[in-house]
This record gives sequence, structure tokens and C-alpha cells, in this order.
Amino acid sequence: MSIPLRQAVSVGSYILKQHLKGVKRYPLVLMLEPLFRCNLACAGCGKIDYPDEILDRNLTYDDCVGAAEECGAPVVVIAGGEPLILKHLPQVVAELVRRKKTTIVCTNAILLEKKIDAYEPSPYFTWSIHLDGDREMHDASVCRKGIYDKAVAAIRLAKEKGFRVTINATFFNNADPERIASFFDEAMALGLDGITVSPGYAYERAPDQQHFLNRAKTKEIFRDVFRRGDGGKRWSFNQSSLFLDFLAGNQTYHCTPWGNPTRTVFGWQKPCYLLGEGYAKTFKELMEDTAWDDYGTGNYEKCADCMVHSGFEASAVEDAFRRPWKAAKVALGGIRTDGPMAAEIPLDKQRPAEFVFSRNVQMKLSEIKAQKEAEAKSKAEARAKQTADAA
Repeated sequence: MSIPLRQAVSVGSYILKQHLKGVKRYPLVLMLEPLFRCNLACAGCGKIDYPDEILDRNLTYDDCVGAAEECGAPVVVIAGGEPLILKHLPQVVAELVRRKKTTIVCTNAILLEKKIDAYEPSPYFTWSIHLDGDREMHDASVCRKGIYDKAVAAIRLAKEKGFRVTINATFFNNADPERIASFFDEAMALGLDGITVSPGYAYERAPDQQHFLNRAKTKEIFRDVFRRGDGGKRWSFNQSSLFLDFLAGNQTYHCTPWGNPTRTVFGWQKPCYLLGEGYAKTFKELMEDTAWDDYGTGNYEKCADCMVHSGFEASAVEDAFRRPWKAAKVALGGIRTDGPMAAEIPLDKQRPAEFVFSRNVQMKLSEIKAQKEAEAKSKAEARAKQTADAA
């Protein structure tokens, strides 16, 4: 695995402190989404389907830094939308790095050449560049030709300037394991510091609903991929060995949604990065008032096929903390790619999906309208006072 020692020690000591304090639920990674607007419209993305009034909103510098402080997680992942659109992102990153937060900016890299000089290399900072396979695979995934070449050029530039660079790759049910393995070889040849992989989550608002993976297919694909890379040891992954083992069907994990809490322009998202079923005003409210047991595979229909790292990486990390020998065995020996798979979680008692997107959007639009009316009223009163004072 290629998780930096500094990060591993920081996260490990943080987990130990939580255990010593008897904390049952605690965050590991803050998923910070300062905006939803993006300069791409990927077919498998369900993050950008909002009216302009919401796409034009973003979290302020104080919102971003305050969320990191409020949450307390040792790692902050800044995503979106496309975070490089955010003008004050360099200041946010610099402050998080100053606070020694492991800070990861996820980007499609279209703007990276233009923006990169606003950032400084640091052992606490990583560019995570979206790259869903080779040129043909990636350009098809993002629905625009030429983006693969821009991403690869950005990787080379960032490495030349001394940055830590990883890629994040999402795969769907049409993925070819042989091509993925070849892509991993090509990616590592770029000098990457690691690869993050994930099966595509079935966003209800994504334009392409035909290519999302179910859990059985996810396990088959990742076993086939890892088999071509000596149990995955041929490549450096920026993920825990037990999470990768889980993708290959060798572990049974329930998700840990509070491990990766999400802050967006709506507030603190319930229950996780992938599902916006409601929002809390504070992190404390999110942790205390969310009905956590209502979600997860086996509990909720929308979670049935999910095996995404934002839900299960924390589960794997917790397992590794409790059973380090188990994680070491996988890391040293490689991921098992044959034999029986671990027991699956039964779905017979899951509750049916609720569809609340439109309600959440309408509530936010009403909030924006009320805020604008209040601002207009305040300005009008100020102008009236100035006129009265002048008279």
C-alpha cells in the first residue's frame, strides 16, 4: 500500500485516542464539497443536477476551515463539483495544511495547469486526479474527448513541481479487467504516489443508469483485476489493504457512514457522501440525530449494491486497527483472487428507497430566496437611513 507513513501514524494515533475515550462513532475523513458546479457532466455522476441558484452557491473560507475544525477528522478530502473553480481554495488548502490536516483535493485537472502555482507542495497535501481508465475509457466516462490527455499532462506537471499525486478511478459494469490492469501499469509509470479505486455508486440522478455495478459483479471484476497484478501487489494503492480485500469479496463489512461525514452548501449531509437524505446544521447534530441504523446494506434499498470507499474504507481501517495482523497478511501476501467469497449481507429486511431530492432542493431554494429578500431589505433600510441622515 502507498499510504504515507505520516498519514498512517496520524490516523492511527487519532483512532487510539477515540478508543481510549470510549467514543463509539467518530470521523476519519471529512468529505468537504464546497460547491456542486463542475466543468464536466459525467454520465455516472449524480452530484451536479441542481438549479443554477444552488450551483452558484459555495462554502466560504470560514465555512470550509470551520467544518474541518468542527469535525476534527485527521484527513480532509475536498471534492465537488470541481473544487478548482473555487477562488479561495488555495487559502483553504494552505490553512488546512498549516493545521497539519492530511489534505486531498480531488480534481478533473482541466484547470490544474492554470491554477497550480497558487499551491505549494507539502507532505500534508495531495492532488487526487480523476482518471477512469485509459484514454478511450476515461474520455467516454467524462463524456468529452481530450480530457484524458489533459489529466495526464497535469499529473506530469504536478510531479515535476514536487507535489504528491494520486489518481481516483471509478469503474462500472462494462469495465474490462485486462484493460484496467494495463491502465494501472501505465498509471504507475507516470510516477504516481498511489491509486484510489472504487466501484461506481448508483446515483439516482445520474444520466447513465445502465452501467452501475451490483455487489456480485463488483467482486468478480476486482478479483479479475487483482489476479492480473500479483494479488494487487504490482500497484501502489492509496487505500487500506482490507478495503481492497473487501472489493474482492474476501471480507464482510457493514458500512461506517459517520467515518466520512460530508459538508456541502446544504449543511452536514445525512447519512453519507453518496446519499443526501437530509441535512444537519452542525456536525454535533449530524452525529447525534442521524438514524444511522436506518441506512447501509441490508437496511436500505439505496445502499444494497454500495461498496464505495466513502462508506467502507473506515470499516476496513477500524478492522485493521483491531486486527493489525490481518491487514498485514493481506498487504504482504496479496489479495486472494480465488476460492469462496465472504458471506453477503441479506437484503430481505431492507426498507424501500425514499426519494427526497426535490424536497431538499425546494427547501434550499426557499432558504436562498429568504436570504436574498433579507439582504435586499437590509440594503434598502441602509439607503433610507443615509437619505434621512443627509436631509
